[in-house]
Amino acid sequence: MFAWAVVWPYAALILLVLGLWLAERRFPRGVAQFEENFIAILLAIITLVAFAQVVARYGFNTGWSGALELQRVLFAWLILFGMSYGIRISAHLGVDAIVRLLPARAFRIAALFGAGCTLLYALLLLNSAWLAALGVDANTNWRQTGAVGYWTFMFQRGTGLDDLRWPELLQDTFGLQERVQRWIAYLMLPIGLSLLAFRALQAVVQIWRGERELIIAGHEAEDLVAENRDVLKD
Repeated sequence: MFAWAVVWPYAALILLVLGLWLAERRFPRGVAQFEENFIAILLAIITLVAFAQVVARYGFNTGWSGALELQRVLFAWLILFGMSYGIRISAHLGVDAIVRLLPARAFRIAALFGAGCTLLYALLLLNSAWLAALGVDANTNWRQTGAVGYWTFMFQRGTGLDDLRWPELLQDTFGLQERVQRWIAYLMLPIGLSLLAFRALQAVVQIWRGERELIIAGHEAEDLVAENRDVLKD
């Protein structure tokens, strides 16, 4: 029972990533569209909540006490989900002036190193207890380490957020507690880092196969200038 309580969040994340990989192989456009729509929905909700709050406050001298906290949570979701999406479409900006001067073999090694560091970063934030297997002095308590451990702790405790509350109708109908649980708000933390690790691993494989150059889009500005050179002359 104890082992399952520790393992099930990791098993769920592995199944999520595996399902995404299989879906992307079969329906690549559908997965891409889903990611874009999800980001667009988050942005739309943040904008609408902010607009409604401004109108309520300055137009009717009222407002929703949970609006700011909802915006903060959704903005965190946008960032955490957007990290992996940015890698997939090569939207993360970076400085590649030095690595572009390297010979082809050294350039490829540098690109693999950058993608590998991103993968390592995501795995460390998910749970750093695995470093103990490499002889690193790290916290070996899997239940309390990293994003997964923190989310699991919140899930087991059921602690509520500060201001964000369930509507009274839902409380009465489903017997929900008054405040929205923190584990719901923090759900994107382990999911976002798992997706980041997955996309970083994809980038490592693609760079190794020669299907992409870098994990970043450092050449984007130069390309834009080249495309609009004639426009500037006019």
